[in-house]
Amino acid sequence: MQLSIIIVNYNVKNLLRDCLNSIKEATEEIISEIWVVDNNSDDDSVKMLKSEFKEINLIVNTENKGFSKANNQALKRAKGKYILILNPDTIVNKSTLKDCINFCKTTLNCGGIGVKMVDENGYFLLESKRGFPSPWASLCRGLKLSVLFPKSSFFNTYYLGHLHPDLCHKVEVLTGAFLFFKKNIFDNIGGLDESFFMYGEDIDYSYRISKAGYQNYYLGNTSIIHFKGKSSNIHSSEYIRRFFGAMKIFSKKYYPLTYPVYHLVISSLMAFHYIRLFLFRKDQHKKHSV
Repeated sequence: MQLSIIIVNYNVKNLLRDCLNSIKEATEEIISEIWVVDNNSDDDSVKMLKSEFKEINLIVNTENKGFSKANNQALKRAKGKYILILNPDTIVNKSTLKDCINFCKTTLNCGGIGVKMVDENGYFLLESKRGFPSPWASLCRGLKLSVLFPKSSFFNTYYLGHLHPDLCHKVEVLTGAFLFFKKNIFDNIGGLDESFFMYGEDIDYSYRISKAGYQNYYLGNTSIIHFKGKSSNIHSSEYIRRFFGAMKIFSKKYYPLTYPVYHLVISSLMAFHYIRLFLFRKDQHKKHSV
């Protein structure tokens, strides 16, 4: 078995269907298996999978176990030499998986691999390549300094703005929407940290890959489409709580000495985004009232 593809699904039936169809094309010349872990969807995702994709390996949870736990369920059973953790709201280009396998074969000490991600309109998604969320990097991101200075290696270390998105680079952090690695890395460092329910687990896993002595890479010469925000509501208090909560877990785990300061910074950023959310909802209400 060359490749095991793992997808965690939660209420994105139609996007999942398109994703699986794209994988079919991309794996025509690759001996592969697909694992879909459904986190208690109520949109007939499981019914669709059983009817249209009988060849996949399906794990059906009776509760939403979160991203890390659900992925780990399949990681423990995966048989491929290579592993791909993939979001259901993605479309994989035909050559992307072969490109990743070939890069991994020809690159010494290759750890995780990420690829260029674009949205449905073809716009580059910044989270395709990232640096570790140090206190400084997180502050610059939270205060939008990374937006003001998008190509700065000082103010935009979070998104590595100084690295060209169309080229290949050594990077620190990859995204859980597309995270490719050798099975022996999982055998070495284990699965995703289940302290992270959703968000942050990809940063943590990238960091652990690096700590184990491997190098992570971003491939800007191959890409996928990511329908960003379709599998989670980014305009919700739950998103803010989970996203910044994940940052707190990461900082406490890896920056224990500066954690009190980092915690204060993150809490301030959370308050800032809660206010933005309140104003956004107020504005939306006004528009609907007119």
